[in-house]
Amino acid sequence: MLLGLNELFEDIVVYKLAKQVGEELQRVGVKLATAESCTGGWIAQEVTAVPGSSEWFDCGFVTYSNAAKKRMLGVREETLVAHGAVSEAVVLEMAEGAVRESDASLSVAISGVAGPDGGSAKKPVGTVWMAWALRGETTKSNLYRFKGDRESVRQQAVNQALKGILDCLSKRSLQS
Repeated sequence: MLLGLNELFEDIVVYKLAKQVGEELQRVGVKLATAESCTGGWIAQEVTAVPGSSEWFDCGFVTYSNAAKKRMLGVREETLVAHGAVSEAVVLEMAEGAVRESDASLSVAISGVAGPDGGSAKKPVGTVWMAWALRGETTKSNLYRFKGDRESVRQQAVNQALKGILDCLSKRSLQS
């Protein structure tokens, strides 16, 4: 019973964040695109659960494989070889590619090691890189180290991605 309540609480928190993202995007007249790897479209799923999201959400790219990252978002082979898929360089190219390949002005990109396997000493399970690109501004990125199982790492990543979108929009509002 308690596990069910925890999951319900998490769902409510994420929905509220997604709703807030939508309200801010609509307020400033910006459309969003997502470029997701380890979250597999979860961010796009959360924002499109909000009624009226077609007003502020353009599209989502689920680029789980390196081939998809290159083909759909223009991530360079050299970047993948030099840094690996879970890296700052790759999420920066993913975020910028999502803006370039969509009608969105803002994107969030995410690539990480959700587990339970695939981690290494340099990139342990829970390592997640994110980037946010806003057309005409410098793309920002951040590294996170989340704890927990695969589901928990992915959930935390979705929450942080949404918070990052709000942060980008609040900074944009201050500059306007």
